[in-house]
Amino acid sequence: MIDTHAHLDYLDDPASALGELGLSALVCIGASVKHARNALALAEQFPEVYATVGLHPTDAAEDAPAVRAELEALATHPRVVGIGESGLDDYWDETLRAAQRSAFEWQLDLAQRLGKPLVIHTRDKAGQDSAHQGVMEVLREWPEVSVILHCFSGHPGLLRFGLERTAPTYFGFAGNVTYKTAQDIQAAARTVPLNRLLLETDAPFLAPVPKRGRPNRPGYVRHTLEFVAALRGMDVAELERITDENASQVYGLTMSMK
Repeated sequence: MIDTHAHLDYLDDPASALGELGLSALVCIGASVKHARNALALAEQFPEVYATVGLHPTDAAEDAPAVRAELEALATHPRVVGIGESGLDDYWDETLRAAQRSAFEWQLDLAQRLGKPLVIHTRDKAGQDSAHQGVMEVLREWPEVSVILHCFSGHPGLLRFGLERTAPTYFGFAGNVTYKTAQDIQAAARTVPLNRLLLETDAPFLAPVPKRGRPNRPGYVRHTLEFVAALRGMDVAELERITDENASQVYGLTMSMK
């Protein structure tokens, strides 16, 4: 099984995490210069690990020409399969919006130039959707870039928008889909077309039930798989096959996944 989004370098023992619960591949997210270097180092060390490089919206204050130059150089490495995570985050500090948007647009441009997907982070305060609306506004100007809506929130407007885009939009579901209060996320997990569905951990964050309250581990993606399969009334092995094919397709892993 493939974990399509994990911060493997945050873990104390990344090597031991890779063999858990039948994990066959993992995409390690490098959402800052430091973590991009770490992600690429892990991808060079372990054949089942692939990397993305980018600048997280909550780190947008670090955006600078030197940062962009290094990330662009790293992005051309053959083990780098995506850009980001980027996007908009109004949960923590709305004053960063201009910097977030500038970094978001630059990473969309980089993804388009390199022909790699962009991993998108979208987060709002409870009851608000300014970041979701902002992501749609920006993406309207970049219809040809394939994107992954990481840790999808279940926002109905963004779901409709994503499915109508010219380039494929994929929807990543993390451990929070298993939480009792996650009714919007669960509704989306039931209805997203199967060929656009991805599963992830976001490890070490958002551990799924029955591991909630502990640091998340890449292998725990199987708990999310089982939960989403039950939501959709599907055989677990069939959903695993489909979501792994989707991951291989969007990240270009097909030749490496023999």
